[in-house]
Formats: sequence, structure tokens, C-alpha cells
Amino acid sequence: MKTLTKEMQAAITPTMALELLKEGNKRFVNNLKVNRNLLQQANETSDGQHPFAVILSCIDSRTSVELIFDQGLGDVFSVRIAGNIINEDILGSMEFGCKVAGAKIIVVLGHSKCGAVRGACDHVEMGNLTALLTKIQPAVYDEKTVVENRDSSNSEFVEKVAAINVRRTVQAILQRSPILKDMIATGACGIVGGNHDISTGEVSFYDDTLMINAAK
Repeated sequence: MKTLTKEMQAAITPTMALELLKEGNKRFVNNLKVNRNLLQQANETSDGQHPFAVILSCIDSRTSVELIFDQGLGDVFSVRIAGNIINEDILGSMEFGCKVAGAKIIVVLGHSKCGAVRGACDHVEMGNLTALLTKIQPAVYDEKTVVENRDSSNSEFVEKVAAINVRRTVQAILQRSPILKDMIATGACGIVGGNHDISTGEVSFYDDTLMINAAK
């Protein structure tokens, strides 16, 4: 697998970028990872990087995006924080990744059995974690279909909250970053939310969150 160059990155459209991630996840699920010389890639990216995607995911040790999407060094910007939430620093990092460094798609990736989401469902308060979980709380309140056992003991409730949290994050990126919103509107990059099943390794993308300008 070749290391991405500026020319290769420029030739990738947002639609192609999403397809590259889907194909990589299929390889991961089927244990057919591409053979890479990572040391060579380290050398070839030492003077510059040209990733095609920015992926916001959880810090969960089971959901490393380079692994689950079968990508190499220099292929993706990886932003990781418990509960795949956003803040000013993360938005700035995304703006750098897309506007300055040329990434073509933003992925907000939640995952099954997320500890941060479970904590928000249980209204946990603990040190600095309290403020982080507060950012997930709106997704807990937005989930209206479950009327009983609205806590982490109810796995169905947890997964529904996790999905809402991803969708809220996608919308928050558009609302809070005029730069990214404009890039998505003009087709310079795309955005999508999804979920990683930690049991199977499979990533499912939410079609209702997908924003890619077909003109690009």
C-alpha cells in the first residue's frame, strides 16, 4: 500500500474517502489486512503528511481507527476523547485537518458498550469527568422511546443514547464551525456519523448523517 502524497490526496473525493474507509473496515472484519511497511511509511511521511480523513472516536482501547479501518501511517487524523464529544480544541483540530491539511471527510465514530455513554446514562459525577459527561447528557434526555430502566443496566437504552450522541456531535460540528460547514457545503469535504461494534469489529455508517456534495 502506497504512502499518500499530496497529489494522491488531491485526487480523492469525499465519496472516495468514505469508500476507502468502508473497504478498510471490510478487510479488518475479514482479517485481510493490507501488507504495509510501516517503517518505510514513517520515513516517507517524515517531511509531510496528507491524510484523507479526520476521524473523531472514543478513547476506548478497542476502537483504534487505524486498525479498524486498516489504514497506515499518514492516512488519517485520529481525534480521540471519551464519548467522542467535541470542544473548541477538537473543532480547531478538525479545521486544521480539513482546511489546512486537506482531509476529505470527517467521521464521528461512536461504539457499542461505550463506558462514557454508560456513565452519562447513570448521571455519574466524578472529578473532571463530570464536565465531560455533561456534554453527553443531552443525548440521554433526547432518547424518548425507552420509558423504564433508563440507566446503564439497559443495554438497549445505552446503544440508543450512543447513536443520538453521534448524531448530535455531527450537527454540533456544523453549527459551531463555519469553516467546516462551508467546506461541506461546497463539497471540499464530507461528514458522516457511524458506530463501531466492538464485538464484531464492523462499522455501520448512519445514512441520515451523511453530507457529501455530489458535485464533488
